[in-house]
Amino acid sequence: MSDAFARFRRFIWRFRAGRSPRSVAGQVFLLQVALVVLLVLCGVIALVLQSERDTSSEARRRSIAVAQTFAHSPGMLQALRSPDPSKVLQPLTEAGRRSAGVDFIVVMNTKGIRYTHPMPSKIGHRFVGRIGPSLAGKIYTETVHGPLGHEEQATVPVYDEHGKVTALVSAGLKVKNVTSEVDRQLPIIVAAGAGALVVSTGGTALVGRRLRRQTHSLAPDEMTRMYEHHDTVLHSVREGVLIIGEDGRLLLVNDEAARLLELPPDAEGHTVRELAGLDPATVDLLVSGREASDEVHFAGGRLLAVNQRHTHQAAGPCAAVVTLRDCTELQAVSGRAEVTRERLELLYDAGLGIGSSLDVVQTADELTRVAVPRFADFVTVDLADAVLHGEEPAPTATDMRRVAVGGIRDDHPLYEKGRLIDFLPSTPQARGYSAGRSELVTDLSTADGWTEQDPQRARQILDYGIHSLISAPIQARGTVLGIANFWRSKREPFDMEELSLAEELVARAAVSIDNARRYTREHALAVTLQRSLLPRALPAQSALDVAYRYLPAQSGVSGDWFDVIPLPGSRVALAVGDVVGHGLHAAATMGRLRTAVHNFSTLDLPPDELLSHLDDLVGRIDQDEACPETADEIVGATCLYGIYDPVTRRCVMARAGHLAPALVSPEGSVVFPDLPAGPPLGLGGMPFQSAEFELAEGSQLVLYTDGLIEDRSRDLDVGMELLRRSLAGHPDRPPEESCRAVLEELLPERPGDDVALLIARTRALPAERVADWDVPRDPAAVSGMRAAVSDKLAEWGLSELGFGMELVLSELITNAIRYGSDPVHVRLIHDRSLICEVADGSSTSPHLRYAATTDEGGRGLFLVSQLAERWGTRYTPQGKVIWAELTVPDLDALLAE
Repeated sequence: MSDAFARFRRFIWRFRAGRSPRSVAGQVFLLQVALVVLLVLCGVIALVLQSERDTSSEARRRSIAVAQTFAHSPGMLQALRSPDPSKVLQPLTEAGRRSAGVDFIVVMNTKGIRYTHPMPSKIGHRFVGRIGPSLAGKIYTETVHGPLGHEEQATVPVYDEHGKVTALVSAGLKVKNVTSEVDRQLPIIVAAGAGALVVSTGGTALVGRRLRRQTHSLAPDEMTRMYEHHDTVLHSVREGVLIIGEDGRLLLVNDEAARLLELPPDAEGHTVRELAGLDPATVDLLVSGREASDEVHFAGGRLLAVNQRHTHQAAGPCAAVVTLRDCTELQAVSGRAEVTRERLELLYDAGLGIGSSLDVVQTADELTRVAVPRFADFVTVDLADAVLHGEEPAPTATDMRRVAVGGIRDDHPLYEKGRLIDFLPSTPQARGYSAGRSELVTDLSTADGWTEQDPQRARQILDYGIHSLISAPIQARGTVLGIANFWRSKREPFDMEELSLAEELVARAAVSIDNARRYTREHALAVTLQRSLLPRALPAQSALDVAYRYLPAQSGVSGDWFDVIPLPGSRVALAVGDVVGHGLHAAATMGRLRTAVHNFSTLDLPPDELLSHLDDLVGRIDQDEACPETADEIVGATCLYGIYDPVTRRCVMARAGHLAPALVSPEGSVVFPDLPAGPPLGLGGMPFQSAEFELAEGSQLVLYTDGLIEDRSRDLDVGMELLRRSLAGHPDRPPEESCRAVLEELLPERPGDDVALLIARTRALPAERVADWDVPRDPAAVSGMRAAVSDKLAEWGLSELGFGMELVLSELITNAIRYGSDPVHVRLIHDRSLICEVADGSSTSPHLRYAATTDEGGRGLFLVSQLAERWGTRYTPQGKVIWAELTVPDLDALLAE
């Protein structure tokens, strides 16, 4: 630093020309004036050169523009093809030259013979300049000595209709005219330079005046004495001082800094990275230029408190001032307190970061994330495989599943995640699991028992650099659930104090893992219960082609359910419902309601009457369970119930607080039928209404629960529209594919509510499979009906069922004639079974009983029950229908047909 100042002072003495200024400000003023004059002269010269260049460029651009304009002007080709092109073109070029401000416009043929020229005597002579580039289709500019003198000219081609060069046009200016333009600009440039010189000199005077005030008009020798005093004080203080340039070079080092950092005497002028012996972290701080306050760094066996600040905050950092203070003794005293604080912070973060969910694997992952890298380099968590399923763990460390692996690197040789491990009794993991106490291995290379588990992998672990281990059992409520293993490779081995810290970390995670295990068990029980209450397979029927999906909620079981119930007469009932709430209570209530629907459907009730019975049942459930402990578990449910008849293609539906179904026509359009909306089940006092509509064969009925379309991120109308779009436009898509498409379109990755979806494509029973007759109330009509039925069975190829069907039909018709009322109607349906229906106008129903030996009647229904697979009675608004089903032989052949 002192050498640089001496060189600067000798330069000033040479510059003063034999006379010393009285102050530093005066010397600086003269130097600045000289620099300003030099800069202004350079600026004037540069402007002159730039003006010449711009003028020449403008001349070339003007020449090109004029030549191109004339070459593409209308009538050019006709003039060139005329007997005397010069006669036509010479007046035009002269007029164009004068209006465009150029010195010449020359039109020539492809051999360079002029057709036009400002000097008529030059017409017919060869053009002066290169025409080859222009004949090749290029625009060519050049400087030549032509008839008019030194010229700047541009030559462009003239194309015919076929794109062939048929002539050339050249335009340009004389160089002396271009130079005259520069001469006219020169006074302006010189005047501007003079003005700049005056302004700059005035500014220099102001700077010199300000410098004089700041230096207090001190002479160089006076400033030298001030520098010496400053240097003496700087090197006498007991705190290291460094000044580092923005390029990382040391500008100043005082004696204390050299001692603390053990720097060589010639350290000034070298970059920080060139200095040997400095700690890499210290070097990174010094070259970074960032601000630091009392950062502790290691250097030369000392702990140094480093402060770093920029010298010019406003103008941007151009240098940094660093101060160093030896704090080795203070750090030794506060080191233990710092370690304690870090451990407390680790435990605090563990309390916040572990146990954020009721998932066993995620809780184990959170333990690894908290411990790495602040406590261990690698962490593995092994849980008893039964714990993952919510069950109680085994007493020995066998069937341990590795559920979490975390570390500072991914290429470690430890067992991978998901592996099933049987720890040998000699391993620290097995000993800690069996005894319920943590195991500390400070040096794995000298421990023998753990290598017996897998000698080859143990060698890989040692070669990788892992040298220390803590195996802490994960135990809660006196039960060991697994083992947490902490491994180190980069830091000092674990000690007894860190063993206690590991046990505390694992204890915090154990409670969360046990809670997650118990939740998993309860959730699995609830899901099992719920699935057992839902249909496991669809019943055999021919009226509908049905597909379904049931997705339980991720947060817990719920009360969504559905059903497909075959009814007499080839009819099928469809039901879907939703019990409000989640958990076992909702699942159990759902099971009760589903059972009730099955029971009520056996009575063949209309949909509105069935919902009324369900409403009464839910009300009784609420009354029976009304107590303070279950005040928050009042049952609420919705239901949609419909019956489809493939013979008439009519569908009757009613709903209780449930969403309206979607109806997809055979053409692919989607509508939501106007189905009366009844109140939810359990409210009581309100009647339900049903709606009946006819469905074309191939229509699709889509029944669903609210979990499909409702979501926190969208309104109900948006969900309905998404459902409509996912169903529309696919009339031939099977119900199974429609279920898949709807779920992909509407459901998020993790639905928050149960979803039940039922899609049924309607089928129609052909008219030739149905036969019906009106029967007069005359016993003699029975024989005629037997004959008619026999003929129909022979037509259907079911003659082998004729005897049984005649007996059943005779008994049912005889009962209707004897005990019923008009009208009497018989219908025969050939479906998966042979169905016989006898309807009359009375509401009295026959009952099966044992007839005494002396009774004249009572044996007919017993005969019907023995011959028919099923039989029963259903009531209609006009009376009743007694039906019976007979098994059709060779069902597979029938289905193939």
